[in-house]
Amino acid sequence: MKYCDPNELYLCLDQGGHASRALVFDQSGQLVTSAFRDIEARHTTEGFIEYTADDLLATLNTAIRDALDLLGEKQRHIKLAGLATQRSNTACWDHLTGQALSPVISWQDRRGSEQIRQLSDQAPHIHAKTGLFLSPHYGASKIRWCLDHVPAVADALQTGELNYGPMASFLTRQLVREHPCVADLANATRTQLIDLRNLDWDEELLKLFEVPRAPLPRIVANRHEYGHLQTAPAVMLHQVTGDQSAALYAYGELQPDTAYINLGTGAFLSRPSGEVPRLGRRLLTSIIQHQAGRTEFVLEGTVNGAGAALEWFAETNRLPDLFQQLPAWLLEVTRHDTLFLNGVSGLGSPFWVAEFASRFVGPADIRSRAVAVAESIIFLLQSNLDELLKLASPPEQIQLTGGLAHWDGLARRLASLTGLPVYRPRECEATGRGLAFLLAGRPSYWPEQEPGDWFEPEDDVALKRAYQAWQALMLEAMRLG
Repeated sequence: MKYCDPNELYLCLDQGGHASRALVFDQSGQLVTSAFRDIEARHTTEGFIEYTADDLLATLNTAIRDALDLLGEKQRHIKLAGLATQRSNTACWDHLTGQALSPVISWQDRRGSEQIRQLSDQAPHIHAKTGLFLSPHYGASKIRWCLDHVPAVADALQTGELNYGPMASFLTRQLVREHPCVADLANATRTQLIDLRNLDWDEELLKLFEVPRAPLPRIVANRHEYGHLQTAPAVMLHQVTGDQSAALYAYGELQPDTAYINLGTGAFLSRPSGEVPRLGRRLLTSIIQHQAGRTEFVLEGTVNGAGAALEWFAETNRLPDLFQQLPAWLLEVTRHDTLFLNGVSGLGSPFWVAEFASRFVGPADIRSRAVAVAESIIFLLQSNLDELLKLASPPEQIQLTGGLAHWDGLARRLASLTGLPVYRPRECEATGRGLAFLLAGRPSYWPEQEPGDWFEPEDDVALKRAYQAWQALMLEAMRLG
């Protein structure tokens, strides 16, 4: 039996879309302390969404130092550290100094759309190799755009001093003393340059996207000795993965009878599919963990416009307190007369339309429209569940996590529309806790501090009719272009 030191702590770094977080968990999965720093993406022009790389790194380092200060002398008990990031964020940096040569380009960014259009005839082949659908949201077209439009990147390529790849690789290069140039598989696959069969950069894909191989990081397992943290020299960074990948493990090993939904800036529906990649006709095939010859996959649906759509609505209508008001509105507004065709940040699965003009149908009062935006997230998730049911047996339940999961009105709608009981843990911020589970060696005992809430399906005929009407409107809008 493995000996577990009750004092052992795990430092979990969560680099999200709105904050850099440093969370410390103990051996039983309980949060000991945490610190965060807000970050803000720049929307420089239509479809361009990015972060200043140095600012992003600074907020993460500050969060780490703040968490260590809160721990005081207990920081000596930190055994390992892990990093989880947004998977399709992309960066370019100097191989020798680690200095960023480009902004960190957000997964929501669509600046590579033109190259993607030129590759449309290759879409089925690219999907068969990568498990991903041809989309500017992934890293390959972002890298190509930087090579074509950022002089410092083009110059570094000529001098042999260029690295590029997932944001996780850039952060790892800067965070640890050994300065490795490596990429974990969960993040690397989101470049759309990895063949799922051999788990390495694929020469044919590199040629298609016109991305030279030399500057790409070396592929490593998610659980790997990346190096010692600059801010805590005795602590080894031992796990790097995607934020959505880590979130799935927040409450222990994956259950095959459960569909996992994480609601944040985007919304993600995942269903475990074992150690063999299964291709879905309209869903993603995603690696969530790779170590010691074992690779775990999920079928995944992705909704680009979840929290991002609500932020767009708040900014457009000058509602700075929308996120405070909406939970009550979701409970008060029971009619579903207003529908929102949600193309914020582009349509992900199962539609895959990078450029889609969002629009409202129905009454125009502000409350109804705000609720319609929230309901469109549930409708998009249901569309993905419909697709999932073509590939696998129906799940018995849904586990709901993420920043938007706290809203009872959203959880109730999800249960009623899907017809499945929805379990919402007490602690919905799942990424850090899932990272701690992986760092702790996936212990068999990983209890919740307090039980969460169950939402049982209700016979909401009006909601189901609204979904059918919304679905018809979406298909008609895509047909008309």
